[in-house]
Amino acid sequence: MDSKSKEQFVHSVFESIAPKYDLMNDLLSFRRHKAWRKFTMRKMAVPKGATAIDLCCGTCDWTISIAKASQNGEVIGLDFSQGMLDIGQSKINKLELDGQVSLLRGNAMQLPFEDNRFDYATIGFGLRNVPDLVQVLKEMQRVVKPGGKVVCLELSKPTWEPFKSIYYFYFQKVLPMLGKLVVKRYEQYKWLPDSLVAFPDINRLAEIYREIGLRHVKAYPLTGGIAALHIGTKGTDGA
Repeated sequence: MDSKSKEQFVHSVFESIAPKYDLMNDLLSFRRHKAWRKFTMRKMAVPKGATAIDLCCGTCDWTISIAKASQNGEVIGLDFSQGMLDIGQSKINKLELDGQVSLLRGNAMQLPFEDNRFDYATIGFGLRNVPDLVQVLKEMQRVVKPGGKVVCLELSKPTWEPFKSIYYFYFQKVLPMLGKLVVKRYEQYKWLPDSLVAFPDINRLAEIYREIGLRHVKAYPLTGGIAALHIGTKGTDGA
């Protein structure tokens, strides 16, 4: 599948599963995604007034967490799925965060913002779905200020047995069937394990962070390695 076909397919996947996305996240992560996000927020240590852009923001749970931590800093959520953004906007309105958080339909490969704009650029469970993950990370690095953070929370690849075998059986066989039962979508949830096959493991993704020039790169395996958090800092010289 070429990059354009992948982009179109992934877009159709997320538009179709948007109404049940939060429920399926529970199934996908063994209900651990909220704990992973809390861990990430502790490591980010967002100060009051910090600005952020959250790519592939989906239904905006992480976007909202960042906004609450920042208290009054501008936070932008960007996603290519209008269905996801509509659900996220309803959450933001309910929490009365619409004066602080703005949502934008856009492409993570080409961010419509100037260099050195944000204190944080984040992406949660979206990097494995983009056509070119290196390009997205470079864009994230470009739009953060010198000293800013590029943060990725993503599914990863467990390495120790027997957990590895159990996890892959669940991910590749059970999860698509749950998708069929719960949201009447089999092919869409078969895509999710397929998307992880070519995705770099925790160490390789850390290397990519360093290769594009990010510094002080830290990688944290989560829940036996089924997810990983990566944080890198943009150099104060802008590189």
